[in-house]
Amino acid sequence: MSIAHSSLNHFLRIPLAAEVHSRPSLRLSGPEALTHLAVYSGGDLDAGPSHNAFQHQLLVALCQHFGVAGPHLDARYYFHDFGAFRLQWEAHTEFATYTFAERRLETPELEHGFDQVPLRHIPEKWLHGLQGTVMAATHLVLAESNVGLDAMRAAFGANLLVGTDSQNFARIWTDFAIAPDGFGRVVVEDLGMQYQQAGRLVQRVLEIETYRMMALLGLPHAQQAGPVLNAIESELARLSAGMTDSTEALSPDTPDDERDLLQKITALAARMEKLAHENSYRFSASKAYYRLVLARIDELRETRIAGVPTIREFMDRRLAPAMNTCESMALRQEVLAGRIARTNDLLRTRVGIVQEQQNRRILESLNTRAAQQLRLQQAVEGLSVVAISYYSIGLVSYAGKALKAAGVPLNPDVLTGVMIPLLVGAVWLGLRRMHHKVAS
Repeated sequence: MSIAHSSLNHFLRIPLAAEVHSRPSLRLSGPEALTHLAVYSGGDLDAGPSHNAFQHQLLVALCQHFGVAGPHLDARYYFHDFGAFRLQWEAHTEFATYTFAERRLETPELEHGFDQVPLRHIPEKWLHGLQGTVMAATHLVLAESNVGLDAMRAAFGANLLVGTDSQNFARIWTDFAIAPDGFGRVVVEDLGMQYQQAGRLVQRVLEIETYRMMALLGLPHAQQAGPVLNAIESELARLSAGMTDSTEALSPDTPDDERDLLQKITALAARMEKLAHENSYRFSASKAYYRLVLARIDELRETRIAGVPTIREFMDRRLAPAMNTCESMALRQEVLAGRIARTNDLLRTRVGIVQEQQNRRILESLNTRAAQQLRLQQAVEGLSVVAISYYSIGLVSYAGKALKAAGVPLNPDVLTGVMIPLLVGAVWLGLRRMHHKVAS
């Protein structure tokens, strides 16, 4: 039973299986000349679509110049043999690489090895379209010869020569410098490489140069972040000293100072967050690129050539300090952000204590006022009993006089005197009962 076109397959099975074969190395057999370009368009996590469109437009424009159909917009890899040269294009997260390869009939003299490069077939107009985007540019010569150390030193001039023997079947020479034509230069001597070994080796060497440059993009961010972090640390130290030196830090009479200090620390936290947002991605990317550089160096399985440093030694001496700077700056950002957060929490706690003290004083004041109002109410209640009783007794007196005038044998004065305690008691009980009823 075949499942090649069956619904049994997961919809991502075919694309995922093809992913591991999506970036094959060039098939090279010396002598060869290669030109490698890494074109960067500032594509970060927020600008992925525009980055891909820019890289795709560059490739399509080049293909159209030679009358060749370009790849689909979603393509991440492209290879075509244009006759005079071969092109391999790869799209990455932040950049795309163009590798132009040209076969040579014979190995030229070393001093003329970089005279005829495949980039001469590329139109000047297209190259000018790369203005401001080339991150790495390298000419590489794959030669079937063993010219020796002295000849290599003469070819690379006064620059520090870096060389390594890769598993005894190839030698790699470079100086990791930019020549007057704006390109780096690499010589790979084929000492008996087998099928596809040359392509894999050249790809690793070119990736080391590309990832090295991409990793170094974090260094300017680290250098720019240093003074900003120094200023933030100084400000934080000043604000912390103000907290500890305040003699009335917990006095409810001066809450405005604490609130002002809290606003300043909050503004400091906002500055720190903005700086971290600007640098965190770049530092993380540099760390990832540096790991790729080390991985590609490991794959070379270097053997020392007497008298010259290896590629790993060069990277440990020149690239590792820059990466350590980026890593330490990223750690410093993280630690400083934590210090600001702790200081902010501490100050918020102090402001909360001051506010609680203020609230307690307010409640005590309300309790005092309530007690005063209660005493006043009790005094008013006593006066109310007297007033109501007075008017009630007056009404009883008038009623007794009216009854006496009507012929009832009654003494109004005696009646009034007898009714006074009764009316006062009745009014007092009535007001107390009404008060309890309202209170409940």
